[in-house]
This record gives sequence, structure tokens and C-alpha cells, in this order.
Amino acid sequence: MRVLIYHNDAEQWRDILLERLPNAEFHVAADSGNPQVDYLVAWKPPASVFDEQTALKGIVNLGAGVDALLQNPSLPREIPIVKLRDAGMGELIGDYTRYGVLHFQRDFDRYRRQQAASEWREVPVVDKPDWTIGVLGLGAIGARVAQMLAADGYPVHGWSRSPKRIDGISCHHGDDGLDTLLRQVKTLVTLLPDTPATRHIVNRDNLAKLPAGASLINPGRGTLIDESALLEALGCKEGYDEVEGHLRGALLDAFPSEPLAADSPLWRHPRILITPHMAGPTPIGAAADQVADALDAMSKGKAVETIDPEAGY
Repeated sequence: MRVLIYHNDAEQWRDILLERLPNAEFHVAADSGNPQVDYLVAWKPPASVFDEQTALKGIVNLGAGVDALLQNPSLPREIPIVKLRDAGMGELIGDYTRYGVLHFQRDFDRYRRQQAASEWREVPVVDKPDWTIGVLGLGAIGARVAQMLAADGYPVHGWSRSPKRIDGISCHHGDDGLDTLLRQVKTLVTLLPDTPATRHIVNRDNLAKLPAGASLINPGRGTLIDESALLEALGCKEGYDEVEGHLRGALLDAFPSEPLAADSPLWRHPRILITPHMAGPTPIGAAADQVADALDAMSKGKAVETIDPEAGY
């Protein structure tokens, strides 16, 4: 089995995968004169990789999001693609989301503004059972995050395109289910994949359905949010004054174009917290286990769970 690795840390991936698959032959894309390989293990490979590798039998995507791979114009459409499913990212994204929920539930956003004004004033606490959370996207990571929040004592509603059942989570699906969820949550968490059906799902109409004073946390994909609609819902005015809009605040980790442009108004809005796409870094050990299992199964002709290119996940 010959495998080509395309990643910023390709040498590290090669070494750790070789420990798990000692009989495989690994190459890194930076090397010159790579032979034709059977499998590609990659994160956002350029079109040139597919132009050069014409005998691929399968691809393992080194992340949960496959939008960049599917948008590659040279990607052979008939090749099966396996993506990472959680691989430890769910726990990390769950912790990120917990921080965001507490930031708003325990009023740290308000205390930050009070500190700037030297104002000493305690805000009454809203109890966890009264702080309903909505999670859009109930894949492996979304389901894990929803269950972590429910275990913390929050009522959690989840939404997916098709029906799902998850213990402890009130699950909704379809357009009516999305409408039902949006109208009752104090914090909305977006963990959907980037597909034509999900782009700008957080738009002006759906933001207006949220209760006044709701908050938004996006550790998912940047394309899920209509940024102009978000700024409008937050009360975006010249000078970014402190007058609240319909939405209370937002914690954003992903953006349509990264890094976020220095002149983006999102940077300067007082009710937005920005992080540099760090909510769920891939833990290489757990991820390597998944990659090795997928490569071994494909090389032996065993069934593996692959993505649906039409659905986008």
C-alpha cells in the first residue's frame, strides 16, 4: 500500500502513521519524484496533487470539513472519500462552546462593559435549566457537543436535515423543526457542514426568529452566517456604540475567508468575540488511529464510511 500525505505537518503524520501501519509505504508531497500511490491522506490539497496522482483508490481527509476538498476542480469524483469523525475534536469544540455559553449565561459580556465604565453592579443569574441552547448540526461532533451541554444541566435542542434521536436532546429536523428550535433558544450553536443548503442558514430571517437577547456561537463553518445580517442583528451602527440590537452577542471562530481581513467590521464590534479557527484542532493521536483504520480497511476491500459528495458531508 502506497500512501501520499499532503499536510503542513506531513512528516509528523508520516512518522505516526508508520507506527500504526509499518508495512505501508508513505510519501510526503514535499518530496520530489513521488511515485503513483494508492491513497491520499490530505488537508486542502492543491489541484496539482490530483493532476499528478492518477491512480488513486481512496482519499482520507484530515479534518471533519470536506468543503475545500469537494470544491477542488481536479478532484476525481469517483474516488471514495473518508473524513475524520470527531477523533477528539468533539471534546475540544464542546469546551469551546461551554466557554461561550457561560460567557453569556453568567453575564461576562456585561461585566466586561461595566468594568470599562468603572461600574460595580451585580446582574441576577439566569439558572441553567432556564437557559435553552440550540445546536444546529447533529453529526458526530454536533451530537457530542449537545450531549456535553445537556450533561451540564442546560435544556438542549438539536437540529438536523433528517430525523435523529439522541438521548437527552430534543431533536428537530426540516424547516418546521428549525423554526421551532430558533424561537426558544437563548444561545444558538452552529456546527453544520458547509453545503449549498446550509450556506447563510444564519440569515436575517432566522436571526429575527431568535428571542430578543439571544447569543450566537459559531465553532463550525464560516459560510453558515450572513455577516451583514449578523451585524444588523447586533445593532451595528456608526462608531459601534453600546446600544443592543436584537442579538446580544456572538462568539465566532470560523469565517468564509481566513484569516479574517484586517478591515472586517467584525473585529471592532463590541459585542463580538473572535478566535482564529482554534475551537477544534485535530488531536493527531486519535486522528491517526482513524486514518490508519480507514487505510487498512480500504486496502483490504472492507466497507468504510465515506462521504456523500452531493450532500457535502
